[in-house]
Amino acid sequence: MDFLKQHPFAIEAHFNYSLVLTFAFPKAELENLIPKPLVLDCYEDKWAFVAVAMVQTKDLRLKGFPKWTGSDFFLIGYRIFVQYKTAAGKRLRGLYILKSETDSALMTKMGNLMTHYGYEKIDISFQENEESILVQSKASDIKVDINHHQMDLSLPAGSPFPDWKTARRYAGPLPFTFYVNAQAGIISIVEGIRNNWTPQPVEVKTWEFGFLKQRSLDHGQLANAFIIRDIPYSWKKGRRENWK
Repeated sequence: MDFLKQHPFAIEAHFNYSLVLTFAFPKAELENLIPKPLVLDCYEDKWAFVAVAMVQTKDLRLKGFPKWTGSDFFLIGYRIFVQYKTAAGKRLRGLYILKSETDSALMTKMGNLMTHYGYEKIDISFQENEESILVQSKASDIKVDINHHQMDLSLPAGSPFPDWKTARRYAGPLPFTFYVNAQAGIISIVEGIRNNWTPQPVEVKTWEFGFLKQRSLDHGQLANAFIIRDIPYSWKKGRRENWK
């Protein structure tokens, strides 16, 4: 079963949209949430980041398979931005997954079979009009209300970034996702490939995430918020490395 959790197959999908909110924390607050050999991907060696990605996913399937074999679902992922230095000395920027939520029972089952991402099935409501998007879940205590109509936006008040150009570096997606088997000294690395990644800033009017409350992470400073639409996305077959 552990073999299946190592992403043994390449996967492809299409993201109708991806709405990402990134929260900044003093790095000391997140250091204990990631396993060695990962380190936090920090800004100015001071700020570390937790991102919540809300993604409408279409036609998720094994790479090369026809679209009719794919699945459509809504995904909410909670990730910490990290780095890993490979055995060859290359530094990779990526994500460490804290939890994943979806409205699909099939994705919950298959996701937990083939990844360590901790999928949980919840109710998810998504409403969009010309000016706003509202994402809600009663089961997971989620409410996100954004304005995506206004184009000339300032960064959120209190953001550690000086401008949107700098903030876009932390808009995701970071190329790699990591899972660490500390007992075996093995790290699994999955590389994501995307096209048409042009994030547009949005104004976040309100946000609430039950999972962040449970982990005492609901006090983070909103650092940036973006929406990206119409993105072909794929993941390479996972690879493993002995980090000890």
